[in-house]
Amino acid sequence: MLNKEFWEERYALGQTGWDLGEISLPLRNFFEGLEVGNQRILIPGCGRAYEAEFLWRLGFEQVHVLDWSERALADFSQRVPGFPAAHLHAGDFFTHSGPYDLVIEQTFFCALDPVFRSRYVQKMHELLRPSGLLVGLLFNDPLNADRPPFGGSETEYRALFSRYFHLEKLETAPDSIAPRAERELFLMARKADLSAKSS
Repeated sequence: MLNKEFWEERYALGQTGWDLGEISLPLRNFFEGLEVGNQRILIPGCGRAYEAEFLWRLGFEQVHVLDWSERALADFSQRVPGFPAAHLHAGDFFTHSGPYDLVIEQTFFCALDPVFRSRYVQKMHELLRPSGLLVGLLFNDPLNADRPPFGGSETEYRALFSRYFHLEKLETAPDSIAPRAERELFLMARKADLSAKSS
């Protein structure tokens, strides 16, 4: 069910309750602390990509966005006309290729059927360069079992991500918007060297 057609229909009908209309404050604060450089950055399941817009305007020129919904990408392009067309990727996250220095998670993980969570973590590991970072927000809330957004718990996330990443931070975000207060975890996970882990 959660295929390209599903997401295109959600945008067509305006059923985009996850869309804040702006960048989330925890990610904004994180981005403002980054040194502007040539880092290759990916935002999968980007939707209207407010995070990409913010990074682009800060001066990051190697920002890439990925979404199944061409309508969402078109909305972003109209809002940020100077963004390179070659950095807009309409397609499946699981077939996308890297490498990237930084991947941003913002309401993508919770949109995936939970059966794909292990595969998500493996793919994130694959997309990142050695010592690359996965940074973003995860719901620390059960939410829905039969439709997105799908929730989860800190305990589940620690078990899931620690197989492929060193968890540098997984804690309640102090600056979430009011409806999500105390329900979001800020994640900072560094790609692990699996060969070193197995030796």
